[in-house]
Amino acid sequence: MQQQNNKLRTFNTLNFLKAIHFPLLQFIIPIFLFVHVTVEAQVKDTRLPLIIDADTANEVDDLYAIVRAIAEPKFNILGITSGQFHTSPLATDSSVYESQRINERILKLMGQNAIPLPLGSNVPINNSTEPASSPASNFIVDMAHKLPAGQKLNVVVLGSCTNIASAILEDPSIIPKLKVHYLGFWHNVETNTYNKKEFNTGNDPKAVEILLNTEGLDLTVMTATTSQHLVFSKVEVDGNLKNRGGVSDYLINRWETYERWWTKEDPEKRSWIMWDVAIIEALARPELSKTETFLTPTENTQRLINIHTEIEVENMKTDFWQSLKKI
Repeated sequence: MQQQNNKLRTFNTLNFLKAIHFPLLQFIIPIFLFVHVTVEAQVKDTRLPLIIDADTANEVDDLYAIVRAIAEPKFNILGITSGQFHTSPLATDSSVYESQRINERILKLMGQNAIPLPLGSNVPINNSTEPASSPASNFIVDMAHKLPAGQKLNVVVLGSCTNIASAILEDPSIIPKLKVHYLGFWHNVETNTYNKKEFNTGNDPKAVEILLNTEGLDLTVMTATTSQHLVFSKVEVDGNLKNRGGVSDYLINRWETYERWWTKEDPEKRSWIMWDVAIIEALARPELSKTETFLTPTENTQRLINIHTEIEVENMKTDFWQSLKKI
């Protein structure tokens, strides 16, 4: 009898444990999954959130810079926006659509169709108070607001400043949420003098003035003066990309078929200045670039901005080719 009672108590105890075990698991498992997902999200958040704004159809180096950026594991590319370049003698009256088409092609070749490609403005800003609004400028505003408090949205501008300046005019509250990296104008480090007669600057001078005059805007500039030293040769391009197919062949074809209109030197296109690659490399590998703080031009609101004054050319080239081997 005592043995039967013991068995009964054991049976009841096991049923009780089962009764609490399954509901407890149902409670614990979702918590575990939530913590796991949260940790994963935090890991992703350590990547640099950025938007690349590019007048891709204007040149050759834009394509190389975009591919390099996509290959960078430190970057969380939230979108690639298209820029206009209306002053080019090769541009049609819809230059932004030309850039858009190439952006789409690059992402397709790289299997990166999930990256948004908002269309930019096809015209420059008309005056300093009215934005040239577009899906791209709206996208920049939205992304800036969606980032967690204390985190800045990095906007890398490889062409005209139309889209980023328009976003600032549309919603000035995003200014403290932005870190703008701009490739443009010439600069003399010794005298701190600026020459704004440069292609990117000339495609939207009013937009550039907005960036320079906006107090509180975190602005870092890779000048043409500094980036001009990063030069690729056709020999090294062929050696690293030839016969690899996909986006590699696309990059080579762009080099070989694009008409270089601004100079008659080097008609065989044996080398090319990779202006845009310099700013992407400096962002991916800050140790390869030296930045200094300068006052803005005398005609602009006097405030401090950061300027890349030196780059490690050979190390940037090595890093670039090593990165593209992974795509």
